[in-house]
Amino acid sequence: MTWVAAVARLRARREPGALVTVAAVRGHAPRKAGAKLVVGRTATWGSIGGGNIEAVAIDRAREVIGTPDPEPELMDFALNDKVTGPHGVQCCGGAVTVLLEPLPVVPAVAVFGVGHVGMELARILARHDLDLHLIDTRPGQLTDERLSVLSDAVAQVHVHHVPLLPEEVLGELAPGTHVLIMTHDHAEDAALCDAALRTPGLGSIGLIGSAAKWARFRSRLATEGGHEAAAIDRIKTPIGMTGITGKEPAVIAVGVAADLLRTFERDAG
Repeated sequence: MTWVAAVARLRARREPGALVTVAAVRGHAPRKAGAKLVVGRTATWGSIGGGNIEAVAIDRAREVIGTPDPEPELMDFALNDKVTGPHGVQCCGGAVTVLLEPLPVVPAVAVFGVGHVGMELARILARHDLDLHLIDTRPGQLTDERLSVLSDAVAQVHVHHVPLLPEEVLGELAPGTHVLIMTHDHAEDAALCDAALRTPGLGSIGLIGSAAKWARFRSRLATEGGHEAAAIDRIKTPIGMTGITGKEPAVIAVGVAADLLRTFERDAG
């Protein structure tokens, strides 16, 4: 597996890791500058030359990815018989500098309903390093032409057109994915709320709508869905920053995005 594929695998599995690169070589060394190694919690892919260099780099990478807000760092190795490392001696005669870059788990957000507000929200979130899932039952909402404004997205955008049962997408989402429910149909919203509460491992759950809508939903979730009050309280409504009261789609989207960014920072901490 190439290092690019390994990084993509860690991201898809929402597992932290580190990319280790031979940044500089002076004299003789096992690998040339540019050699790469990807380190996960339990597996590695690629090689920076084996021996003490690689073993020490793996140990340090796993220490780093286990800390909050890890930072890149350089590691220097002298390869001679006078230097004994924790994993033995490498006496190639040169020196190697290794760059260790953490690969943190990026946030993931699923937006159910890509209408006026959902589209504005997607445009904002797409400018951040995250996994963005866009789900809608209406084919016209997810056309290439409509989504062309996301063509330069920093986020990895995943489009799900599900004509019948959008709640099935919930089971495909990675653990920790934050869910926002804002479809065009209140019945669809209600079904998604019920399914989200039955899906283990999700992050926050947000529902767009009025107090009257939530009162009806809350009653149905309790009486028809059989959900306990504590479970129902996981659903946040209204969504967004409470101090932002404008009704325009772009204003609502800004408030929702700001609240999500605050949630990401809290999760990272």
